[in-house]
Amino acid sequence: MNQIFSEIPGSRTWSNVEEIHKGWSKDKKYYVQTNDGKELLLKISDITQFERKQRESEAVKKLDHIEDILMSRPLDYGICNNEQSVYSLFTWINGKEAEQVIPALNAADQYRFGFRAGEILRKMHEIPAKQDQAPWAEYYNTKINRYISNYMGSNLPFKGADQTIRFIEQNRHLLDHRPQTFQHGDYHVGNMVITRSGELGIIDFNRVDYGDPWEEFNRITWCAGLSPLFASGRIHGYSNNDVPDLFFKLMALYIASNQLSSIHWAIPFGKKEVDNMIHQAEEVLEAYDYFQAYIPKWYLSSYRE
Repeated sequence: MNQIFSEIPGSRTWSNVEEIHKGWSKDKKYYVQTNDGKELLLKISDITQFERKQRESEAVKKLDHIEDILMSRPLDYGICNNEQSVYSLFTWINGKEAEQVIPALNAADQYRFGFRAGEILRKMHEIPAKQDQAPWAEYYNTKINRYISNYMGSNLPFKGADQTIRFIEQNRHLLDHRPQTFQHGDYHVGNMVITRSGELGIIDFNRVDYGDPWEEFNRITWCAGLSPLFASGRIHGYSNNDVPDLFFKLMALYIASNQLSSIHWAIPFGKKEVDNMIHQAEEVLEAYDYFQAYIPKWYLSSYRE
C-alpha cells in the first residue's frame, strides 16, 4: 500500500487503486476498489487545502436528503501522509463521460438528458446560502472588476472584447437584490456521467460555493457547443418550461464575465489553452451577435419530438 494512503481509515481493505488523469484540479484523483467490491473516489490534496476540503464536504452533505439525485457524495475526509496531505473520499458513479455520450444520442435523448440536468440543478438550488453571505451585487461586482483588470493586463486581445466589456458594464445593475443558494460551482456536461441504465450523474463538487443560482449557467457554453438541444433542455428543466426574460439577461452577463476570466485563467496552461479560450470567447460573441442580443442563437425556445 502506498505510504500516502496508509493512514487513511479503511485503506487496508482496498484491493485496487488507479490514478485518474483528468481535469484541471491540482488534486490527485484515484479510483478505488475495496475487497468487498465497493467503488470509491479518492482525492489527495496539499495540507494547505484542509479548510477548503472541510467546507466542501460540509456543503455537499447538505444535499444528503435529496435522494433522487445521482451524484458523487462525500464519505470522509482527514489528514494523511505524515500531515502533508488531505484525503477526501466520495462515492463512485459508474458510467461514461456525458460529453462523449451525448453527441452520439438522437435528438430526443440529447434534450431529455439536458432537461434532467436542469431538474437536478434546480433541486440543488433549494439549499439556501448561509446567513452571513455578503450581498451578491457587492461580491460579484468585485469579481467583475478583477476579471476586467486581469484581462486588460494580459495583453491578449480578442475580437469583440470591447463589446463584451461594454455589455458587462451596462448590465451590472441586474446583480442587485439577487438571491443566494448552494452552487455546484462548475456545472456543465464535462462534470456529468451517464450510467449503463441511462441515469444522469453529477460529479466534481470541488468548486462548491454559495451565490446567485443563475450564475451556474455561466458555463452552459460548454454544453451548447456539444449539443444545443442538451443546453436548451437544461434551461427548460431548470425553469420547469417557464423561463423568465430576466434569466437570459443575467445568463448573458455571467457568460460574458466568464469569457473574460477564462482567458486570463488559461495563461499558466500555455498558448494552446489560451488560444482555445480566445476561440471559445469569439464563438460566444457570435452566438450573442456581439452582445447586441441577450438570448443566444443556439437556444431552442421549444422542442417537439
